[in-house]
Amino acid sequence: MTDFFSRHWSLAIDWISGQVVVPVVNALDMAQAAGNPREIAEAVLISALQLFLIACVMRPLESLIPAERWAQRRHTTVDRNMTLLMLLGLFPLFSFLILMPVAHMLGGGPATEEASGLKAWLPWFENHPYLLFALYYVIYDLTYYWMHRAQHVIPWWWAMHSMHHSQRQMSCWSNDRSHYLDGVLQSFVLAAVGLLMGVEPSEFALLGLISELVQNFSHANVALRLGWVGKIGERLFVGPRFHRNHHMLRDADRPERHNCNFGQVLPWWDQLFGTALYHHEALRPTGVSDPEVDADNERGLIAMQWYTLRRFWGAFSCRAGWRLGDVSFGPGYRPVHDVDEANTRSGGPAASQASVGSVK
Repeated sequence: MTDFFSRHWSLAIDWISGQVVVPVVNALDMAQAAGNPREIAEAVLISALQLFLIACVMRPLESLIPAERWAQRRHTTVDRNMTLLMLLGLFPLFSFLILMPVAHMLGGGPATEEASGLKAWLPWFENHPYLLFALYYVIYDLTYYWMHRAQHVIPWWWAMHSMHHSQRQMSCWSNDRSHYLDGVLQSFVLAAVGLLMGVEPSEFALLGLISELVQNFSHANVALRLGWVGKIGERLFVGPRFHRNHHMLRDADRPERHNCNFGQVLPWWDQLFGTALYHHEALRPTGVSDPEVDADNERGLIAMQWYTLRRFWGAFSCRAGWRLGDVSFGPGYRPVHDVDEANTRSGGPAASQASVGSVK
């Protein structure tokens, strides 16, 4: 069965490479810069597979067993459009016109006979490729966990990431609801770690596919009730309920409760570092309570990107945007730290005169 899949997967890559990729890169005179056309074809095939699973598996599940029932799905439309644009255009172009050439310049690229990264440091893994891939993934996922925590605690990064959290109707399309500058930054961080580990391009593509598919599912508006099996599963892999807690609208009575469940695929890091939240309460609605960020729900794709960029620059260009902590966005898109806002309300000293809603 494995040989059958591998053979037909390789044939599909060859066909896409010869019939689609090579003619396009030649027409754009980008053949040398783009790298191996088979790698591009594999990325295209992965995107098509991901899109098929979202539309034909996860989306029907949302109708059958929804976590939240909506009278209409108006707010999910922009997320679907972002996903289509990302998977069918922006991601392949960015990966092989920018990310792959940079990787080649830094010494990455197709496999060579000389071992690098983990294989060079721990030669034992040369003869245990599946265990090596599992280790790659654990390190990849740990990197994402800390990067995700940074997105929430660094105000200028939250200014971009908050667009992802602003969605009131979180669905299987919401994973790609992100600012493109944020996506570029994340891609370079993860790619740098991949290069350091010595991950081959095909392996890195598989790391990304696994991560993206799990994240598509963890964002889905799906209620799974599997009893003790589900309870065990939630402690092994990130699922829809676990991740929905991360996206929950802030609880005014428990303002720090939303700082939880940052894991991408493995909830182990949340368990290890004390950020895991499991509970039997009714799930809270998703979204943010900062009016500036919540306004994203009434914006289209281009407007959302533009206003998020303005939030980012407002935070990046001032001292408050580099001071760690939860913020909301005041006049001029400048961050207002929660602790300063609390001091203002209690009559204590504050670093800002602006008083707006809380972000997360």
